[in-house]
Amino acid sequence: MSTAPIIFLGIDISKATFDVALLSGGKRNGKSSKHAKFDNTPSGFEQLSHWLQGNALGAIHACLEATNIYGHDLATYLHEQGHQVSIVNPARIKGYAKSQLSRTKNDAADAALIARFCRDIQPSLWHPTPAAIAQLQSLTRRLKALEQMLTQEKNRLELCRDSELRTDIEAHIEFLEKQAKALKERCQQHIQGEESLAEPCRLLTSITGIAEHSASIILAEIGSIKVFGSAAQLAAFAGLTPQEHQSGSSINGKARLCKIGNAHLREALFFPALSLMRHCPEVRAFRQRLLDNGKHKMAVVGAVMHKLIRVIYAVLSSGQEFDPKKLAPQQS
Repeated sequence: MSTAPIIFLGIDISKATFDVALLSGGKRNGKSSKHAKFDNTPSGFEQLSHWLQGNALGAIHACLEATNIYGHDLATYLHEQGHQVSIVNPARIKGYAKSQLSRTKNDAADAALIARFCRDIQPSLWHPTPAAIAQLQSLTRRLKALEQMLTQEKNRLELCRDSELRTDIEAHIEFLEKQAKALKERCQQHIQGEESLAEPCRLLTSITGIAEHSASIILAEIGSIKVFGSAAQLAAFAGLTPQEHQSGSSINGKARLCKIGNAHLREALFFPALSLMRHCPEVRAFRQRLLDNGKHKMAVVGAVMHKLIRVIYAVLSSGQEFDPKKLAPQQS
């Protein structure tokens, strides 16, 4: 009994349009045979669906790059249509292109390249973020944007010597502060109104150094802890795993944080890690041991952030509040 072959769909996405390339068959005989271009709109998605019905005879595995938010709606649409979808780091596509000695660079060629990447690498499947988490992420990222604008305006105010302009900047700062305050309240109302968010947020705030605002950002970026099979996977997702740079006897670089991961989550852990070092005796002792061993201060902060993300995994996966005693070294 034969089964229908998997059809690989490479998608090169942009703000207004997207190019697609269909690729069928195995590694030896698979060739991109059909290309098309559609508008990055709901009507364009429907046109893609009709095009696929007439050209793809088999299960579809679609692949696109994680470029901003341009491809999110399309990925969600394809997933709802029953297709397999992968969203991959653009660096992986770039590395694959180099390995294939790819020379042509245009939208159609990029779509075909992504289709071949999908066929050869078989990237892991993507699943849409639950609506409650997606809404929280939108709120927290908007709040971050407002806080960045506030910092910019306050810096401008310090340098401004024109009285009229100062009045204008001060008014804008007041407006942004009101917007930020209202958005923080919306975040907390949203969390308390969703059972799937309220309990994880309570568990996060039981960890020394994590307040409600940090907890909302961490929760928005992590989503469901069930997605991660281990603390190591969560640490890798946050870009908090060590990266070595060593080869033979001539290259012996220092180990650093990988930082290939969710920058929003990593940033949200920085100040809680500092607070954890100040107010948790067990972590303070851990910090001192690293300093005594010659570690740089920022390397120590990175190590504490790595420990913190593991604590977060333990708390969320177990459903138990933070117990600092479990951080103490075991006595032999």
